[in-house]
Amino acid sequence: MSADVFAALLVFAFVSSVTPGPNNFMLLASGVNFGFRRTIPHMFGIAFGFASLLVAAGFGLGALLTAFPTLYLVLKIAGGAYLLYLAWRIAMSRSLGGKAGDEKVNPMTFVEAAAFQWVNPKAWVMALTAMALYTNPEAPLFTVLLVTIAFVIVNFPSVSIWAGFGVALRGFLSDPVRLKWFNIAMGISLAATLWPMLR
Repeated sequence: MSADVFAALLVFAFVSSVTPGPNNFMLLASGVNFGFRRTIPHMFGIAFGFASLLVAAGFGLGALLTAFPTLYLVLKIAGGAYLLYLAWRIAMSRSLGGKAGDEKVNPMTFVEAAAFQWVNPKAWVMALTAMALYTNPEAPLFTVLLVTIAFVIVNFPSVSIWAGFGVALRGFLSDPVRLKWFNIAMGISLAATLWPMLR
């Protein structure tokens, strides 16, 4: 892979990672509700989960889903159902920080965020597109690893922007009424990200 192609890959990785989608809406809401420090495991979970999805897609999982459309349909239904559950949790959150043990107000964990990448419709589109555009069948191992490295490089800074926006809004949203409507709007926005998958 030439330097120009790798630079183009980095741009693709950044743009696709920083644009609105399920992960970024959840990070914005988490930044507001829990602050930056408590959102860090969520951010690292996204990076790890998406890197593992990229590797799997690069080494044949995408072809498997194409060969077995029923498996892909099951994945879409499971992903959509889980995404709606997360949207509901965000929409029903009513306090900044929350109490330990209250499921509705705990930030997403590293494992939850990593696992979510495997049912996240936008993550699948990003992974399959990146592998189709930037890998070389003549050097599959090397180019799959390069694509994964490119996303690892840009992922954490990209998702940090959304968590940072959330932190910046904490003061304004310390009012319970504003927080309530913000969380409802974030829940609706997260649910709306299902629309491209349903078409």
